[in-house]
Amino acid sequence: EVQLVESGGGLVQAGGSLRLSCATSGFTFDRYLIGWFRQAPGKEREGVSSINNDDGSTYYADSVKGRFTISSDNAKNTVYLQMHSLKPEDTGVYYCAADPLVSHSDNWDYWGQGTQVTVSS
Repeated sequence: EVQLVESGGGLVQAGGSLRLSCATSGFTFDRYLIGWFRQAPGKEREGVSSINNDDGSTYYADSVKGRFTISSDNAKNTVYLQMHSLKPEDTGVYYCAADPLVSHSDNWDYWGQGTQVTVSS
């Protein structure tokens, strides 16, 4: 059974930092793309960052470049999202998702339950 479990969300003041974790199980980790998405109230879900667990390549949305860093611990099957210089507009529910590299599409196969990040001004 595939599982993705996010943790690390919380309430932080603007300018602060948080580190989100996505612990995964049930699939071959280094054959998957792992992504972080977020959804703010009343807004569509947006892609934030992703990492290719095969070659380590990464992607960042323009809105988080230079502030967020995605990393992967293949030994722990866990992906992290380090977030610095947080802004109120970073508020939302953060989800991690997994999709096989060989058949990656816009419809990611597996999703976690989400973790709330709230940035106060």
